[in-house]
Formats: sequence, C-alpha cells, structure tokens
Amino acid sequence: MKIGFLGGAREVGRIGIAVKTEKTQVLLDYGVMLNNEPGFPMHVPPKEVDGLILTHSHLDHSGALPIYYIEGKKPLYTNKLNLELSQLLIQDFIHLSSYYLPFEYLELKTMLRSNKHLDFGVEENLGDMRFQLLNAGHTPGSASVLIEAEGKRVLYTSDFNIIDSQLLAGASMDYGDLDVVIMESTYANEEHTERRALEKRFVESVTEVVEKGGTVLVPAFGVGRSQEMACILAAYHFEYPVVLDGMAREASRIIMNYKEFLRDPKLFMNAMHSVDWVESWRDRRKALKSPGVIISTAGMLKGGPAAFYVSKLGKKANNAIFLVSYQIPGTPGKELLEKGICTIDGKLRKIKARYEHFDFSSHCGASQLKEALRRLGGKPKVFVVHGAEKNCELFAGWAKNELGLEAMAPKTGDAFEV
Repeated sequence: MKIGFLGGAREVGRIGIAVKTEKTQVLLDYGVMLNNEPGFPMHVPPKEVDGLILTHSHLDHSGALPIYYIEGKKPLYTNKLNLELSQLLIQDFIHLSSYYLPFEYLELKTMLRSNKHLDFGVEENLGDMRFQLLNAGHTPGSASVLIEAEGKRVLYTSDFNIIDSQLLAGASMDYGDLDVVIMESTYANEEHTERRALEKRFVESVTEVVEKGGTVLVPAFGVGRSQEMACILAAYHFEYPVVLDGMAREASRIIMNYKEFLRDPKLFMNAMHSVDWVESWRDRRKALKSPGVIISTAGMLKGGPAAFYVSKLGKKANNAIFLVSYQIPGTPGKELLEKGICTIDGKLRKIKARYEHFDFSSHCGASQLKEALRRLGGKPKVFVVHGAEKNCELFAGWAKNELGLEAMAPKTGDAFEV
C-alpha cells in the first residue's frame, strides 16, 4: 500500500492524502490554503482516483474537492451533515474567491449529487479497500477514517479532539491494533485551558460586562464554534439576550436536522430556541441597543457581520470583544489582540472596548495529542501532518523518543510504501 502526501504536510491548510493499493486509489480530504490567493494540494489525475473521502466541512479539508467534478462523477463518501455544511462553506468560498478557482457552482452541485452517505461505524467497500468513518469530536459530523486493505489497518485522524465539549462528544481512539496512523499536530506545542474552567471564566466575564450595561461581541466560526458558544451560555443558565448572526444561522439550521451527531441534543435545542436570530439590518441595529451577547461570524473579524459590530461596539469602554476562535497572524482579530487596534470604515482605530481571547479549541492540545497516541493499539508507523512552525517534526520526535514508534513528518510530495 502506498500513502502520498499531497498537501497539509508541515503546514496547516490544503490537506490531501492519497492512499493507493494495487487496485484502488482514494483521496482523504482535498482542501485549500486560504491566503490572499487560494493554494491547492498537488494534483492527482481524476482518472486515477476511484473515490474521495471527506472528514469534515472546514475549507482546509473540503475546499478543493469540486476539482474532481469538473468532468465526470467520483463517489464522495461522507455523512449528510458534513455534506450540507461543506456546501454552505464552499458556496461562500466560490462567492468570495471565484476569480482564482478552477470550478464554479455547477461542479459543487455535481459533487453534492455524487455523495454516498456514510454513518459512523458503517463499513463501506471500494475496490479492494474497506473503510469506515468514526467520530472525531472536532465539528458536528466530523470524522476520522479507518481503512483496511492488503492486510493493513490505517487510521487518518483528520482534525480531532478527545475532550467532550458542550456541543460534541470527544473521539474515543478505540480502533484496535493499527499498522499506520496519519495524525494532525496543530497544537503539538501548546496546551489548552481545562474546558470547564474556561467555560466558567467566559460566562463570568460575559455576565460582568452585560450587568454593567455593556454588549459583548463573540466573533466565532460559523460551523461548530458559534453553536458551542450558544450551548455554553444555555448550560450555565445565562439570563440576558443572546443573538446569532452571519453564517452561524444557516449552519445552526442545518445542524438542527442532524441532532444525532451532538453530545446533548436537548441542550442544543434549548440554546437554539433561546437565541434571537438576526435576519435583517434592522435586527442588527436592534441587537446593539440593549445589553447582551452577539455571536457572529467571522471568527477572525475578517468580514462578516462581526466587522460591522466591532465598528459600533469598539468605540465604548463598557462593551467587550471576546475572541473564541484561533487567530491567524495578520488577521484583524490577531491585530486586535496584539495591538488593540482594528480597521473600522477603512481607518485604523484604537479599540476602547475590553478585548480578550478565550482558547476554545476544537483540536487536541499537546497533552491530548500524546494521550491519543498512547491509547492506540499495536505499534503503528506514525505520519504527522497538519502542523505549522515545526509542530509536525516536534510531535514526530516525541512519538519516536517517548513511545519508541517509527514516526516522521513527511513533506508535500513524499510517498511511502507501508
């Protein structure tokens, strides 16, 4: 069996992995790198690909998939929740970046029609391969992939989390003996704050601002993080108004149809019924008039309604901007955290509102990555991907030195026989 790394090696973004046996080749994810111009993984000619497996909807995993639907239809294996959330994100991506893309809405439609829905734990055959999707605990519907072929068992974790959140159950890592593990390392050099302590501090901070007459903006990713923040406020019986704006509304509507992927569907539905949904500019202005919480995309303040809210709320010291998503260097959110400034109406302005970052991550921190690898059966060969700033090499080194495993951080273009 051959494993090829097409992207996402020693970097975060544009992940694509090719797994090839004598008779069959599948691609695991095929994402984009979201710079000023989108970056793509290495290409594999469509005629050489028998199927594609999508682990979750985030664009660094899904954004380049429509390339395989420019001509013909390849089966795409994922669950319907992932598919619908991917449609939402890729549609928006085409809308914003179509000038740079080799595909349009038509290819996205073909991709959606090519879906073969696969529930967690159900085995699927393709050529001489057998595979299944298993809960990854990262976003609603997110999966790890377990492949069995030519007497080998290969696990691709994709993005995963072993910690339960208010929204999702963590990944179990109970997969039996494995021969190969392809594992993410996004936070190999960083610990996350303990979840419950972080939730408590967040709710207390929000309550403090609102009780003093301020409004809190919570910029959050539309898929996963926005819904989790609403669930946290509901779980802690937050009594003040909460509004939901941006892509988070549409994503929440989709997730409401797939409650079986959630840890506590009742809490989720309570949270969704207790928030006000912003449907118009009138609602947006109304949300600013009384103390409360506004959960809105974009998570890094790069556009979306959040940019409008910052321009209004940032001027007053009694308001707050609580960032709860990862902030990429160079984004307005990172600029706010580092320098206390934000571009408002085209001008750089000092933000008077309180601002803070709460580390709500849907990835494993360093300790959880180590714990996850320890939990796996067998003595698998480890390929570490999806990490920046030496994180892939760092984690591969740890696996080798501490667990005695054969581990490496492949480069883009590398291919290995296993």
